[in-house]
Amino acid sequence: MHRRTVLTLLPALAIAATGTSPALAAAGAPFPEALGPGDQPFASYWYPSTILNWDPATDPDARFNRSRVPLRPRALDPRLKANANARAGEGRVVSLVSFGPTSANPSQGSADANYYAFGYWQYVDTLVFWGGSAGEGLILAPNATVVDAAHRNGVKVYGTVFFPPAAYGGQLQWVRDFVARSGSSYPVADKLGQVARHYGFDGWFINQETGGGDAALAAELRAFMKYARAGGDEYMWYDSMVENGSISWQNALNASNDSFLSDPARVCDSMFLNFWWSASGLASSRSHARSLGRSEFDLYSGIDTEAGGYDTSVDWAAVFPAGAAHVTSLGLYRPEWTWKSSSGPADFRARDSRYWIGANGDPSNTATGSAWKGLANHIAESTPVTAKPFVTGFNSGHGEFYNVGGTRVATGAWNNLSVQDVLPTYRWIVSSAGTGLTPSLDFGDAFEGGSSLRLTGRLDALNTVRLYQAALPVASGTKLSVVVKTPAAGATNLRAAIAFTDAPAVFTAIDLGSNSGTGWERRTFDLSAHAGKTIAQIALQAQAASTVAAYDIRVGQIAVYDGTVDGAASPTALTVLGTTDVSATRKSLRLAWTASASGSVHHYDVYRRDSGGGRTYLGATPNDAYFVARLDRAGTESSTTIEVEAVSTEYGRSAPATTTVAWAGSPVESNLALSRPATASGQTNAGEGPAKAVNGSVSGGNTDKWCTLTAEKWLEVDLGGVRSLSRFTVKHAGAGGESATWNTRDFTVQTRSATTDPWATAVTVAGNTASTTTHPVATAARYVRLVITRPTQNTDPAARIYEFEAWGT
Repeated sequence: MHRRTVLTLLPALAIAATGTSPALAAAGAPFPEALGPGDQPFASYWYPSTILNWDPATDPDARFNRSRVPLRPRALDPRLKANANARAGEGRVVSLVSFGPTSANPSQGSADANYYAFGYWQYVDTLVFWGGSAGEGLILAPNATVVDAAHRNGVKVYGTVFFPPAAYGGQLQWVRDFVARSGSSYPVADKLGQVARHYGFDGWFINQETGGGDAALAAELRAFMKYARAGGDEYMWYDSMVENGSISWQNALNASNDSFLSDPARVCDSMFLNFWWSASGLASSRSHARSLGRSEFDLYSGIDTEAGGYDTSVDWAAVFPAGAAHVTSLGLYRPEWTWKSSSGPADFRARDSRYWIGANGDPSNTATGSAWKGLANHIAESTPVTAKPFVTGFNSGHGEFYNVGGTRVATGAWNNLSVQDVLPTYRWIVSSAGTGLTPSLDFGDAFEGGSSLRLTGRLDALNTVRLYQAALPVASGTKLSVVVKTPAAGATNLRAAIAFTDAPAVFTAIDLGSNSGTGWERRTFDLSAHAGKTIAQIALQAQAASTVAAYDIRVGQIAVYDGTVDGAASPTALTVLGTTDVSATRKSLRLAWTASASGSVHHYDVYRRDSGGGRTYLGATPNDAYFVARLDRAGTESSTTIEVEAVSTEYGRSAPATTTVAWAGSPVESNLALSRPATASGQTNAGEGPAKAVNGSVSGGNTDKWCTLTAEKWLEVDLGGVRSLSRFTVKHAGAGGESATWNTRDFTVQTRSATTDPWATAVTVAGNTASTTTHPVATAARYVRLVITRPTQNTDPAARIYEFEAWGT
């Protein structure tokens, strides 16, 4: 079976990855066993028979899979489209994305920055949470983080129902179970509707590729969708089964499959046409849709980018002819190629930009020798910035640390699309009479979250950086607030710029003045003089009295709101639903609380109270339940205080709700650096980063180490809180099987309890030759640092550390 003819590759990979035989997925497969009281919750998946047993009241994961973010309305002003070739209000885009495997897909993010943190929502109308396999489950509901991010951007989300071919374990009985009637109702349809409403998403994508059916079964599937749609659910049908019940991909809308769209009443909301379409076939499909009283934009011409990404060959003119109306909408299969093919988060972001924006990184300029010009060349941007308050911290939903109000509250990799901000509509459009500045999402600093906006380059003329298309009404008392950070005290050389709908390309600029220091500083301006107008664009302008050779400024937040910053009431009844002991000094736990009784909540921040009085960030969610993957015992504490505070849509913060988690017995000494967030002065390559020195292994070959050639050589580990330390152990080159002549000769170990404290030297070693060294101490610290001054016994310049261990309680 040719992979481009059917949507089957992910399920095939899922079977291979799990080692699960399709034979195990018989129609009577058991409902997944309930997890432990404090274990990781996962996205939900079922077979047609097992979904009938689902009840959110008894499913322990159901509460953690709920999205609380409503679908935002979007606006589109054709006058503000970035690209002259793009057309507004015509073809739509659906994106079929696998964010993870069908099973074991975390509900609320994870401790990994290497994730498909998609952020080009302005070009997408619907996202299908793709998955399903014979060996895991056929019906997959989207997890909460994806729905939260999509809805915040005005994008609908569908779950997936996948009936695989027999070659991939498909069984026709599953299809019959799916459409089984109970009187005049379809019980599975009712369950699908219950799932969508409880979890807060919008509909389902039906991919029926199991052969052996007949016309009666095809008719039941059509009746099923009409029944389900009458209950308020949306459905997209894949061009696979035809009206006689056989599987025959038409690559078009025609007399063989049109009754799945309308018969003549509407059957489904849209149809995804298989990948082997032609220009003539799409033209006839458009005519045929119109003859049925349907829009041609209810048809999505599929393109398969799973293997080739932006190198995929596409007859763009057949879908989006130059200078003419779009013929159909566009269906993207597996655009997460940009992530899966990348070498890491930075490479993913570069590939994603090229996929959506084009090779020039400028949606207004898609001129390129490549046939793939980027989606911005064809589709005009939409914006969800249509109501106040509007607040963005340019948080992309993943990173290597987490800041709140400009303060570092957590270190270590993470992803959580629930806290992703609405990112700039235009990435990037810079106009300048001189040298254009370079805007970027910067992952080295943030005001809120793990990233901020950064402008760098030579500033020798006025630069206008268009950021957001908007439709924000200005009232008496409307405020504009901007948070900025400069590398030195002095002039920001930056202005906030807004344009109004009566002249959307004409900007009114407001000077941000000077910063008094090198920290984050806020400027707030009253827009009451413009009351009655509507903001159409938000931009930034940079200009200096004289040339600035190396201009560098970060923007941590832009906000438009009315009156003063409103807060929300504190959450109440914070409860530990259950805990799981990972070790004597580590737990995972499930939390729940009663949502704020008043105020508009953007999300809830979750913290642990540290022994020194500070707080460490544990995560965030718009939901009223959260899973904490890792809570470490600090020293000999008998309990840990957990706090949850409400963050309003204007980023006011409530007083916290609190509860405690008890620890049993006396703490056992352990390696507190194990799997903790680690940073370093550098690394020789992507496979020899600092995480290798805290992974607990020296047996993975000579790449199972941290290695660097930087002039200064240091490795730092965040223990997560102030810990009592009894000894350090360092495993050098010889411990990993390399030459003992490469064992570290001279080094120190430094400690400190907070990032504002100076480093204190706890261990000094000179003339070492051993492959493993142990260094007793009696101290307490949160941050520990190995500093290498002479890396080897000879002149070899590379430092090689297989493990850096910090033992204590």
